[in-house]
Amino acid sequence: MTASTTRRSTAAHTRLAAVGAIAVAGALLLTGCGDQTKDNGSGSGSTAAASAPLADKLPQAVRDAGVIKVGSDIAYAPVEFKDSSGKTVGIDPDLADAMGKQLGVKFDFQNGTFDTLITGLRSKRYDIAMSAMTDTKDRQDGVDSDTGKKVGEGVDFVDYFTAGVSIYTPKGKDQGIKTWADLCGKKLVVQRGTVSEDLAKAETKKCTGGKTIAIQAFDNDQQAQTRLRAGGADAGSSDFPVAAYAVKTSGGGNDFQIVGEQVEAAPYGIAVAKSNTQLRDAIQAALDAIIKNGEYAKIIQKWGVDAGAVTSAAVNGGK
Repeated sequence: MTASTTRRSTAAHTRLAAVGAIAVAGALLLTGCGDQTKDNGSGSGSTAAASAPLADKLPQAVRDAGVIKVGSDIAYAPVEFKDSSGKTVGIDPDLADAMGKQLGVKFDFQNGTFDTLITGLRSKRYDIAMSAMTDTKDRQDGVDSDTGKKVGEGVDFVDYFTAGVSIYTPKGKDQGIKTWADLCGKKLVVQRGTVSEDLAKAETKKCTGGKTIAIQAFDNDQQAQTRLRAGGADAGSSDFPVAAYAVKTSGGGNDFQIVGEQVEAAPYGIAVAKSNTQLRDAIQAALDAIIKNGEYAKIIQKWGVDAGAVTSAAVNGGK
């Protein structure tokens, strides 16, 4: 997602053939891992060090607490969402679980609306934000992408995945929509504060002949999908993994279809306050560790999103 600072530009394009790979995730929904690790690893003895090799990289306060508080919009399947039992599952919780074993702490996912997550970091409600958040230069610098004005100190990102943005329509009713320019004169649903909303705002300024894009922004992607299903809009837009998952699962695969190619391929990042460099570096080390030991690849393959995998944990790789 993006936020005025969400994804959760025009860069690499990925072919729609990847939909098939993402779609496999639907069959795996019920086997998703949870969002907590088994050990809190808050001790500093040799036993804790052996079971959690990177525990000493954490700030002492986090080690003592045994918990990393995670701000997340838990309504963004398959990245993070609630399963039928109410358990938080998805790509992000599984990766957090694996990193937690390296660090000796559990990652406690706390639900919040996407456009408030960075504010939650500033107020120290969360230690990190992990929510399909696109690493952008504006977010790094604390700049509002709409106004270009500085609104905060910004955040640092540890990049862990790559994804673009897709447009989807009711199945069999694409109305000739293939590109963003085709949305002029149409109604579009998006999640508030996302790259999708940013792209729509930028595109409507280019529309000619008195046409605009009627943008309907919602607190979460599920609300946007509900509006489109009900016939209240012509198309929707969200991150490609999310759009592909909705196409596969909504209405048994009969509600939506992806149109055109994904755009704006960019990294998802785990956001950390700029003042918390020790935690940032610990997260980076843990992510690198699970990439090297193969746990990362297993999780990415499990959810069918291999095309977005990274080979190392970069810091602030977004442009």
